Formats: sequence, C-alpha cells, structure tokens
Amino acid sequence: MPSLYLVATPIGNLEDITTRALRVLREAALIAAEDTRHTRKLLSRYAIEGHVIAYHEHNKLARLDTIMLALANGGDVALVSDAGTPAISDPGFELVQAVIAAGFPVVPVPGPCAAIAGLVGSGLPTDRFYYLGFPPRRSSERRTWLGEVAAIPATLVVYESPHRLVATLEDALAVLGNRPAAVARELTKLHEQFVRGTLREIQAHFAGQEVRGEIVLLIAGAERPSGRRVARSIADSAPVDAASPSEEAPVDAASIRARLGELRAQGLSGTHAAKQVARDLGLDRQEVYRLWTTLEDGS
Repeated sequence: MPSLYLVATPIGNLEDITTRALRVLREAALIAAEDTRHTRKLLSRYAIEGHVIAYHEHNKLARLDTIMLALANGGDVALVSDAGTPAISDPGFELVQAVIAAGFPVVPVPGPCAAIAGLVGSGLPTDRFYYLGFPPRRSSERRTWLGEVAAIPATLVVYESPHRLVATLEDALAVLGNRPAAVARELTKLHEQFVRGTLREIQAHFAGQEVRGEIVLLIAGAERPSGRRVARSIADSAPVDAASPSEEAPVDAASIRARLGELRAQGLSGTHAAKQVARDLGLDRQEVYRLWTTLEDGS
C-alpha cells in the first residue's frame, strides 16, 4: 500500500544517512522537502533523481492535495526537512494527521535528530527529558514560558537561534536559577562544539561574542524528590485539628500562598521559593510551585 515515509536526513555531516533512507528516497514517487535547494544537494551527493516539491510552513495547505493525490495514485511519498527528523519543530504533523485520516500508512525512517544528539552529548540526565522546541522571541513571554516548565524534573531540551542565545540564557538563569546546562552548537559539522557548565558560566562564555550556527540548549530539570520521606498533601482549606498517629495533617493552601508571597517580596524566584517552602514543610515541590503560579495570577 502506498505510504508516507518520514525520512530523517543529516543535520550536518552528509555521511549520517542510513541505507534505508537512501533506498526510500530513490523509490519514492514524490519527495516533499522543506527547502528543495537544500534537499537537492543531498540527492545529488548520492546520485538520486526524484520528483521534488516544496513543502514548508507557508504552503503546506496548498501542497496537501498534491501529496494526497500521489498516494491515491499508488505512489510512495517521502517527507524530508532541511535537516534531521521531519515534523520535529518543522511542518509535518498536520500532514501526518491527514494521511492517517485518509487511511494510508505513515512510516518513520529513523535517523539524525539534533535534540537527541545534543542530549546524549550534554552530560545531563537522559532518562527523562522534555522537548520544548523554539522559545518565544520576546523576553517577557520567554520567562513565562520557562516558568511553566520550571518544576519539571526532566532535562529541558530547547532549540534557539544563535543571535538570541545569550538573551535566552539570561532569562533561563533568572527564572530557573543557576542550573547545570550545556549548549551544543553545529552538531556533526566541522566546528561542532559543546559548552558545559552552569547557566551563569555558559552565559558568560557566549556574552560579547558573535554566536553562529545551529544551537541546542539543554538545561537540567528540577530536583527530583529524594524519596526519603513522604510529601505531605496540600489541602484546599484549613487543615483538620488532628491527624491520625501514622499520618500528618494536610497543609493549608492559604498559608502556603502567604508564605510564598513573603518570599516573593524578598525577591526570590518562583523556583527558589517553591523549593524552600517544600523543603521546610515536607511538601511536593511541584504542588507548591502550582500555588506560586496562582499567586502570580492574583488568585
């Protein structure tokens, strides 16, 4: 049955392509590429001649009929992005949804992905990670965006443009605190670079210089509960007068909000305030941080 193939292509080094990917590109009736000029360089390198059309953010709706017609006529379609795995911070998931709805198979052809390459080379935990894609361009929106994931106990994976990297590092430091982090730049290319350290150290490294190339920013997640004690629950109203001998009474949410308000007045960030209150009261830090967000909203 004709299928849509999601073909991962090199993110820099043209040797990083699988034999399966090359076969699919050779056999496809249609290759839908984010940038046809970029893709033709890859196809030329491996002597692949194919019918290539542009499929990108600005024409994806207009191209949908062309792709669906190719599938309906019995031909396979290969979707490729400029680099890496299609549909990861690139147009493609809408096409995947449409093809699935039409009853055609969708077949991933695994290969390079900058987010994964950066993660495994960062030195940060890889057992849990949270992919965020590109952050907002404005600092105020970016800080809000970072605040939404501040309490997640997983390595944060971010794509960023080189000319906004320093500003994003500054915002991350302000919102998340001085966490361990890494910047992966120009992955698999001639000038590949990993800069590892704390957010403050990395920000100082890149400050004042012209940053170039493709960037993956990786930031350590929030500290995970140690498991040495069971976190107390937070009640929506005042705690009961007495707890059972084997269990502590839940903590009053209103009193926690009041304590968070005091710490905010002292200049503490949401992350640091939630960490301090959770530690002092034996609470789950994510629950405390959720109360901080309602405090920020004026709830």
